[in-house]
Amino acid sequence: MGYTGEVKPGGPADVRELSALTITKVAVDPKMSNNCYVLRCAATGEQLLIDAAADASTLLPLIGTAGLATVVTTHQHWDHHRALADVIAVSGAAALAGEPDAAAITDATGVPISRTLAQGDTVTVGEVTLEVIAIRGHTPGSICLLHTEPDGTPHLWTGDSLFPGGVGATFGDEAAFEQLITDVEERIFQRLPDATLFYPGHGNDGVLGQERPHLAEWRERGW
Repeated sequence: MGYTGEVKPGGPADVRELSALTITKVAVDPKMSNNCYVLRCAATGEQLLIDAAADASTLLPLIGTAGLATVVTTHQHWDHHRALADVIAVSGAAALAGEPDAAAITDATGVPISRTLAQGDTVTVGEVTLEVIAIRGHTPGSICLLHTEPDGTPHLWTGDSLFPGGVGATFGDEAAFEQLITDVEERIFQRLPDATLFYPGHGNDGVLGQERPHLAEWRERGW
């Protein structure tokens, strides 16, 4: 079978081979079932991890002997950085995060953020450049990472800002929801094509074209 993106804690990782990147997706922690993604540059072998969410004993074997250059934490919530300190201690990787969330991540993990990220910044993994898209609302410093394949297909890692079926939780904060749905509409859906594949912080992957018809419904329901 090819890549499905359907992973479960304790189960095997799933691997998608692109022309420029290899994506390894794994789920950790039976309670929270967070997704973690190891991105490997096809040209150089350099690796980047999106969210050292938990279970360093699961993540470190996936990283393997190739080492790890960077860990990007998509946002400050506790379930997305519980293995950050252990992964950094072993790998020596640089820790990156959205600027408004960086201090909270350091406070929770003890890991200094090597570089803070803002809208339009870029992060490299080998010869691949990932664009930072800041999506405010789930947390002030939530970020997404965008990679566009040479054939033009965009791949987007969304943290907890966008899932199949809706945007991330804003915990009853109407202003935060308004910010989140607006950023998702303007910075993702108004810019990227229907063929965009996206990879969230929990659960299965999605396709923008399947979600686009429901944007007005999401805004109306308020979550």
